[in-house]
Amino acid sequence: MTSDPIADMLTRIRNALMVGKAVVDIPKSKIKVEIARILLEEGYIEEYTVGDEKPVPMIRVSLKYYGPRRQRRPVITRLERVSKPGRRVYRGRRDLPRVLSGTGIAILTTPKGVMTAQQARREQVGGEILCYVW
Repeated sequence: MTSDPIADMLTRIRNALMVGKAVVDIPKSKIKVEIARILLEEGYIEEYTVGDEKPVPMIRVSLKYYGPRRQRRPVITRLERVSKPGRRVYRGRRDLPRVLSGTGIAILTTPKGVMTAQQARREQVGGEILCYVW
């Protein structure tokens, strides 16, 4: 059991991308499923499936690459955890970050659910910044 399951998810994805894996399995939780949903909506992953197998339910994430087979590069260049168990980072609706001038996304949890910073600006809510993806 890890003390920061979201950081564990991001590290599993990061490690799988570095070695060129097609899929990665991550232990399931509601917030991880929501993060995977956002990554799919924003085009950073191919797909994800949620399994209910025993003893540990898993999320299977299909990673996305571009370029020809020999020189394929991951779509995700960097995943960065922002808010950690020892240091929570909250932003109001007026202070939401723009990652790489809009090239990347910030994923945050708000009273209206898990969403990107761009969606939170439209909804006019702030929240805890979970991670940056670009």
